[in-house]
Amino acid sequence: MDMRLEVVVIPVADVDRAKDFYLALGWRLDADVTTDGHFRVVQVTPPGSSASVVFGTSVTSLAPGSAQGLHLVVDDIDAAYVELTRLGAAPSEVFHHTATDAGAPGPDPGRRGYGSFLSFSDPDGNGWVVMEITTGLPGREGSAAGDADKERRSERYGHLPPRIALDDTIATQPATPRHDPDSGRDRDRDFLLHYAAGD
Repeated sequence: MDMRLEVVVIPVADVDRAKDFYLALGWRLDADVTTDGHFRVVQVTPPGSSASVVFGTSVTSLAPGSAQGLHLVVDDIDAAYVELTRLGAAPSEVFHHTATDAGAPGPDPGRRGYGSFLSFSDPDGNGWVVMEITTGLPGREGSAAGDADKERRSERYGHLPPRIALDDTIATQPATPRHDPDSGRDRDRDFLLHYAAGD
């Protein structure tokens, strides 16, 4: 059974400020939903990611800024530094780990995968680490096994565009029961799998 990470929830004090920050980084807005005036959820997705980030009002009881060590991966840490600086994220300088120093300046001397980092925080202080991966571990995204798994999911569940407007999604949902007894398929499960595949 596949079990994929779909959403990470981060605590923020000002939802609009957080939304503006992440959209300025080029993250895709997937949803911004308010119900009954007491609940608001915003979902954004970093470019190329299959997992999304959620924040809002009445979404979590954690203190704003308490999410730390959230990792993003890139294939060029120097380009990520330039881009994040240009977009206003104020990243740290690039660093790497050694046997005696967890924050030695500059990229990993051998440019090994999982060896070079930078960090930044959102306006609430939620902490992100950007890690350079030049060669992934077997079975991870970008590896032959990971690519084959993604292709297999796409063949099984079809293709959806990377962004699905929430209003369009709601409007197209039938009023009939979600489980189709003729085919044995669960429409909610199929939809979520399509969406999670990000194809």
